[in-house]
Amino acid sequence: MPQVHVVSCGGTIASEPSEDGAAPAKAGDELVEAVPEVSTHADLRVTDVGSRPGFDMDFGVVGRAADAAVEAVSEGADGVVVTHGTDTLADTAYALDLVTELDVPVVVTGSQRRFDEPGSDAPSNLLTAVRAAADDRFDGGVYVAFDGELLAARDAVKTHTNALNTFRAPGKGPVASFTRRSVRVHRDPGSAASETSLPRDALSEADAVDVPVVHSGTGVDGRWLTRAVEAGADGVVVEGTGLGNTTSGLGDAIRDALDSVPVVVSTRCHAGPTEAVYGTGGGGVTLREHGIAYAGDLSTAKTRVKLVLTLAAVDGRDDADERRSSARRTVADDVAAAFE
Repeated sequence: MPQVHVVSCGGTIASEPSEDGAAPAKAGDELVEAVPEVSTHADLRVTDVGSRPGFDMDFGVVGRAADAAVEAVSEGADGVVVTHGTDTLADTAYALDLVTELDVPVVVTGSQRRFDEPGSDAPSNLLTAVRAAADDRFDGGVYVAFDGELLAARDAVKTHTNALNTFRAPGKGPVASFTRRSVRVHRDPGSAASETSLPRDALSEADAVDVPVVHSGTGVDGRWLTRAVEAGADGVVVEGTGLGNTTSGLGDAIRDALDSVPVVVSTRCHAGPTEAVYGTGGGGVTLREHGIAYAGDLSTAKTRVKLVLTLAAVDGRDDADERRSSARRTVADDVAAAFE
């Protein structure tokens, strides 16, 4: 049988109830033992790299997951499954997609309900993930397996707080759907691959990179962006409206901030790309002229992940003390290239 390596990070799928609230407590071996059906699809091995809830994940754990995946493949694994909390599952999947270039599928999964809860989705999601990781139709790339569907890591977004079908790929749809006995492939799995490759060691520097998110909306001015830059932010993600526009006040603050830090503009819309169409102080054409990078159709959360890792990769080449003035303009150029 194919060999699949399970990398356990924690999350609801590994959680148990307690008087202080549910928390990750199960090891990866316990997850596999709880779903005997997975052993009919693959020879399974397990590595634990963390026991974190999804809402308290950091890049250190993500880095250990990436290292474990790479090591597993070097030792002959035909696929990798990463179990993870759902709150930041899509972030981690995308980060793994950016820093690993493996020729086998890496499938990230989790659950909305614990194993001990009625109607738990944990067994079916883990089984789907193992089936996908063991299926030779899915070549290299990172995916999210949830509620019987396989999504590209770049496209997957958590859309509902507690629904079992929470993960969707707005505007793209799933790569494949799983029934009890069959798999229907909807589009070329190769199209799921990320468009950018960053060094894996960027993950070791990423937690030290400060990238806040500033939201644009009715009545928002530029004060929060200005404060973030003055506090030492290494870069900023601005979540714009519509095609990636901001208020005039925030647009002016972006213009001033670009002398010090790179700024990437995303959109709060669930689907569709950012695009420079409108003029005026915060319109996309004006922001483009100021020198921002656009996030394309990446979600705001994934835009931040990509900016953090891009800056961490740059910091790995230069002394951190040199990240000022002209050095930050060089960083901005690298960031702009990453988001093209």
